[in-house]
Amino acid sequence: MDTTVIPGDRLHPISTHNGGTGTYVHGTHIYASIVGDVTVVAPKAGSAAGTLPCCQVQSRQCKEHTVPVVGSTITGTIGRINPRFAKVSLVTVGNRLLTGAFSGVIRQVDVRATEVDKVVMYKSFRPGDIVRAEVISLGDSRSYYLSTAKNSLGVISARSEAGHAMVPVSWQEMQCPLTKLKEFRKVAKVQA
Repeated sequence: MDTTVIPGDRLHPISTHNGGTGTYVHGTHIYASIVGDVTVVAPKAGSAAGTLPCCQVQSRQCKEHTVPVVGSTITGTIGRINPRFAKVSLVTVGNRLLTGAFSGVIRQVDVRATEVDKVVMYKSFRPGDIVRAEVISLGDSRSYYLSTAKNSLGVISARSEAGHAMVPVSWQEMQCPLTKLKEFRKVAKVQA
């Protein structure tokens, strides 16, 4: 059965199939819970006798979801900043675009590995900066916890107060190429 279904379409009885991704069971039947294509996956060789095939619905919009996981490197944009943390809108995981809206928080203690008590958030990031960070925890229900403590993590792109793209001059400063003014940032080491 390879057909397109919408939520609520009846697929198979539970006596002949197991429900999989994109389905739900109501009464004695399996129903589609999303719009997509129905596929039936046969039991794996060596499965227990009597194992039923699995009926699933796969979305046409996005066959594979990309979400941040602990240990992954993300790219994001700095939003709000206060003395304790910076809010980040996540854009990519590795080199893949995220399939949904995710946010993260870089806490003051996670900005750098040394002299954590001397970190000033506004000298590390500014709203609009693009940062590379690592997911260190799933955080709370609203945000992932992120870290820029490694040398390769931090601000990778920033604009000066004059609106020009800045270039890194040290691990903690970037400079406007036109006005020559320097601004503090937690700069990511350029990867070769």
